[in-house]
Amino acid sequence: MIQSTLRKIGIYAAIAAMVPKEYITYRVWFWIGLILRAIGMTIYVFFWRAVYADTNTISGLNLQQALNYILLAQVFSPLLDIFVVFEFGYNLREGAMAIALLRPVSLQGSFYTQAFARLAIGMVSQIPMALIATFVFGLQWPADPAVWAAFIITVFLGRTVLFFFDWILACLTFYTTEVWGLGVLIDGISIFFSGSLIPLVMMPGWLQVITQSFPFAQAMYVPLSVLTGIVPVSQVPQLWLVQLIWLVGLGFLAKVVFNIAIRKVTVQGG
Repeated sequence: MIQSTLRKIGIYAAIAAMVPKEYITYRVWFWIGLILRAIGMTIYVFFWRAVYADTNTISGLNLQQALNYILLAQVFSPLLDIFVVFEFGYNLREGAMAIALLRPVSLQGSFYTQAFARLAIGMVSQIPMALIATFVFGLQWPADPAVWAAFIITVFLGRTVLFFFDWILACLTFYTTEVWGLGVLIDGISIFFSGSLIPLVMMPGWLQVITQSFPFAQAMYVPLSVLTGIVPVSQVPQLWLVQLIWLVGLGFLAKVVFNIAIRKVTVQGG
């Protein structure tokens, strides 16, 4: 029992260790991405300053609160990483899916490990953005340890919810031979419905209801609402309950959908 557990831990640790090597391989893309993200952050800051030019508060948020949220959304953008759809499509196109399915390790477990390894590496790569946001644009970080603890737990739950949703969508690739359009569509939808562009509290009531019907907000808006103080720590357990409901529901659905989709595997290449 113990040996089997240690063996599994070793396997997943090896899977996680492969992720940093991928980032190191594409160093040029890192610097290009950093420049583009810095430009995007600058545009967002000036946009929101213009929005608040003739008003003090919007939906109860003042300019500093709104800027804190937007800057943190830029810093924590890896929380919205959608990659399983693209990986499934690539494996199917190159003929690697058959090999992945035959490996003596849970396919979902290996991708879940990669998801959090990618999140960890992604956040390390965002350190320059955090420094820019702090020292150039005046980002104010919370000092209460309880807020950070609540934020970390909320991130773990929300990111798991988004992984299961990503997994379900990835299962659609078993029925098609091209996933680029699907992946780009999901990325675009996630940016809007996650609250990356605007705090969801600023949206009309009917639109907030729609956004809460998607899991993207659980990975971005909910954690950031805790970190920025939009939601006080005393109300965080309610957020966790909602996230757990999402997690259980999508986790079960992800298993069912995969078991159905796996019956139709179209492997190209090889």
